[in-house]
Amino acid sequence: MRYQVIGRSGVNASRVALGVMRMDTKTAPEAARIVRTVVDRGVTFFDTADCYGAGESSRRFARALQDAGIDRDDIVVQTKFGIYRDPTSNAITRYDFSKSHLLAALDDELRNLDTDHVDFVLLHRPDTLVDLDELAETFDVLESSGKVLHFGVSNVNPVQVSMLQSALSQRLEVNQLQFGLGHTGMIRQEFHVNMDDPASVDHDGGLISYSRLQHMTIQAWSPFQVGFFEGVFLDNPEYARLNEVLERVAQRCHVTKSAIAVAWILRHPANMQVLLGSMTPSRLADMIAGADVELSAQEWYDLYTAAGNDLP
Repeated sequence: MRYQVIGRSGVNASRVALGVMRMDTKTAPEAARIVRTVVDRGVTFFDTADCYGAGESSRRFARALQDAGIDRDDIVVQTKFGIYRDPTSNAITRYDFSKSHLLAALDDELRNLDTDHVDFVLLHRPDTLVDLDELAETFDVLESSGKVLHFGVSNVNPVQVSMLQSALSQRLEVNQLQFGLGHTGMIRQEFHVNMDDPASVDHDGGLISYSRLQHMTIQAWSPFQVGFFEGVFLDNPEYARLNEVLERVAQRCHVTKSAIAVAWILRHPANMQVLLGSMTPSRLADMIAGADVELSAQEWYDLYTAAGNDLP
């Protein structure tokens, strides 16, 4: 396992992290085995959110740490808040960055996680109704109380990051974004600068370059997903060429295709962190192996073009 400093926080953590969104579907012994599997392979960073399984994913994770005999102080725990789900329908009805909601949500999460603090907390989705002064007060309370050590955002563009940062005394260290060989828009637009084809459309505001300039860590979620709902590209016949190249590189490196897909993200000099969401220990072991793979520049570009992207 390789490690990196997250943003400018000074926190040194594994370049591959485990997201526990689906842990609410696992029994206690299964959850403990998952956590033990990744920790034994060097993973020190875990991501959750207050809305995952209505808090049950965080509760199962906390129990898994105890059952697996893992000391809370030996790992980095991150959660996200700011999404409001209706308790009756469980539907998302608003994003809510109000002081009352965020403080209550964080306290609930600390109880779920059975801890007195989280190392990072991220604003989960942008709330266009955010009161910046109120948000600044909220972050000050969370920091001064010791309940949150570091802060970040998720699914936010550069202008939104700059707007939020302008009001805060705390640095935003992280931006959690979908990225991988099946979701390459942040890269594709960089190659199609000054062109008028569909690939030149900037959906993200230069997120990768901005994050590098600000020394923010991009956390890549759903690294094997195509788009948002189209499934994964691994062993998908619609992505035969990509799987051929993944297999070729995997054979050279003596790992699986999933490991190469992880290594592709980690090869980028933006120094990203990969969030794995699998709840299958054997698959997690295969994926984590990608942290120790070094791809050549040509292999990186071969995989990029095999995924259906062009080089203009």
